[in-house]
Amino acid sequence: MDFGLVLQTDPPASRVISLMKRAERNGFTHGWTFDSAVLWQEPFVIYSQILANTTTLKVGPMVTNPGTRTWEVTASTFATLNDMFGNRTVCGIGRGDSAMRVAGRRPNTLARLGDAIEVIRDLAEGREAEVDGQRMRLPWVRDGRLPVWMAAYGPKALALTGRKADGFILQLADPFLTEWMVKAVRNAAAEAGRDPDSVTICVAAPAYVGDDLAHAREQCRWFGGMVGNHVADLVSRYGEHSGMVPEALTEYIKGREGYDYSHHGRAGNPSTDFVPDEIVDRFCLLGPPEAHIEKLRALRDLGVDQFAVYDMHDAQETTIDAYGAEIIPALGD
Repeated sequence: MDFGLVLQTDPPASRVISLMKRAERNGFTHGWTFDSAVLWQEPFVIYSQILANTTTLKVGPMVTNPGTRTWEVTASTFATLNDMFGNRTVCGIGRGDSAMRVAGRRPNTLARLGDAIEVIRDLAEGREAEVDGQRMRLPWVRDGRLPVWMAAYGPKALALTGRKADGFILQLADPFLTEWMVKAVRNAAAEAGRDPDSVTICVAAPAYVGDDLAHAREQCRWFGGMVGNHVADLVSRYGEHSGMVPEALTEYIKGREGYDYSHHGRAGNPSTDFVPDEIVDRFCLLGPPEAHIEKLRALRDLGVDQFAVYDMHDAQETTIDAYGAEIIPALGD
């Protein structure tokens, strides 16, 4: 199992770079960041410095979207980083939540997202693609490689992931829901004539190592609110008891009363008071190292290839170090 570190690009950028260097030293293979231009600093500028200050770490957004940048600009940015640092980027992409809503726009449609996945990958790898009716290619790309991983929850998004994406990003670490969603992605891949095992599975969730569970829950409760945004969209689209989305995912948002993006992805988010302890425990990895190892082995047995640690809490360095010292080595067996 691979391990990734997920950060927000809060200033100073030097701290983001320092934490990514620390992650690589501790055995992490991927460095991810949020991508929301209004809320945080521009990640692609920071990726260049992360890549320059690490050796093998792969970087990318978790996640970008097809609406805040034109597709040829996104592809060219990835291709430039790959040309400079040797194909060390991954494009995580989704419909767009905070990046679009904070700017007063609606998230992108799945149809637009599906087209963007193919166009961005083709252009970044040197092939010709069509953007807004115009055929184009990046003539300077040589031996480019850009895996595109899609974030998804709902049945139509999971099916699109299986049909078109190189990887699946699932932003929660509940084994029951992971099994349900991985199966949906792989079934869609098989129906599209693809090898289901060729789709990389990445689970991303907060991890907090320590014995004080009450404190760990409070530091990670924000995550249930962030996931709740996407779940609320699913409920509005499919209905509360449609059978299209597991009730294990939708039940907890009944007490949700809106969401303040100024606290998005941050410990102490006041918009997440509705999230019960049970959801925090199910969606996150909390407790001593042994508890993390046990849950990660269960996820690995479900086909998860990478666990990406959301490290937005008051124990960033100690979490990275604990994973490097005790948890990552245990998952190498």
